[in-house]
Amino acid sequence: MRVEDTEIVDRLFELAVVLNDLMSRRLADNGLTPARGEVIWLLHRHGRLTQRELSEILDCTPRNVTGLVDALEEAGFVARTRHPIDRRAVLVSLTTRGQTLAAGWGADRDDGIARLFAGTSSADLATFATVLGRVLAALRTTMSEGALQSGDRRNA
Repeated sequence: MRVEDTEIVDRLFELAVVLNDLMSRRLADNGLTPARGEVIWLLHRHGRLTQRELSEILDCTPRNVTGLVDALEEAGFVARTRHPIDRRAVLVSLTTRGQTLAAGWGADRDDGIARLFAGTSSADLATFATVLGRVLAALRTTMSEGALQSGDRRNA
């Protein structure tokens, strides 16, 4: 391994720590855990979903989704309704409070992108995106081969 490779990986870890700290602070400001924040963001992006769909997307147990949705409903971020066709299914959607929060996150993300990449050429960004995509693909392959154990990764 070249010295440059280790420096790059060290910087990626540093980036992960900084991004995690920023997100954790923002979530904590709203009394949310990362898993609860992810549910809000998924509903913002996909619209209303059944709890089963949330379980599949989040790669966690239906029981865990129930705990996440219970907490979000109690805090006023989501609402449950009966599925119009499938009586066994429950739909989860954002309330006005949840919609407002997620829209704010989207605006913050867009502002952050503009600041982070100001002065970076399109060619440099394209190269960065390509390399980052390769790194993520390699990590996902490693995980799927069982080298990294994850278990149920979502907690209320």
